[in-house]
Amino acid sequence: MNVLHMSRMIFSFSEGWDDLIRIHPSVARLFALVVLPLSLLPPAMIYYAGGSYGDVFVPGVTPAQWHAAAGIFFLAELLTVPIMAWLIHLVAKANNAATDYHACFTLAAIAPVPMWLSSLTLFVPNLSVGVIVGGLGLLCSVGLIYRGVYALFSMREDIKALQMATVIAGVGLLMWLLLMQIVLVH
Repeated sequence: MNVLHMSRMIFSFSEGWDDLIRIHPSVARLFALVVLPLSLLPPAMIYYAGGSYGDVFVPGVTPAQWHAAAGIFFLAELLTVPIMAWLIHLVAKANNAATDYHACFTLAAIAPVPMWLSSLTLFVPNLSVGVIVGGLGLLCSVGLIYRGVYALFSMREDIKALQMATVIAGVGLLMWLLLMQIVLVH
């Protein structure tokens, strides 16, 4: 699976998803090849941007504070993915979706990829650009969640898939806001 497949996965119920289901990468492989490297992007960008032009984003915060926030943010991200997988599994069970933890972890590992990639906008010292691209990343993540619920959980009812995706996206947004709070507090 590559980033080009990812862009198709946002808009398709089968393209990319069928390959992912066929390959069936283990939880450890998903963590090592998707979660770990891509979750390094936001903390690295926070470290860089905070040290280079952090006052553009939050005036008065020292580079040392940005660097500490980047480290804490990375650890929090690594914890968030398995927690989201567990919460997705609870939502799936509550909706009588026939799925296992593996499919839930797969969704939890794939859904934040656009958000992780949107952190690259921190190369541009402009808050507006970061907010716009971050918003687009969030919308793409929601698309991945909806299509992923449909494909990974073998859903055939659009309304039920949309209902589950809405709950999962809401919980994911809450987790994302908590992660942002970690950056702002430190």
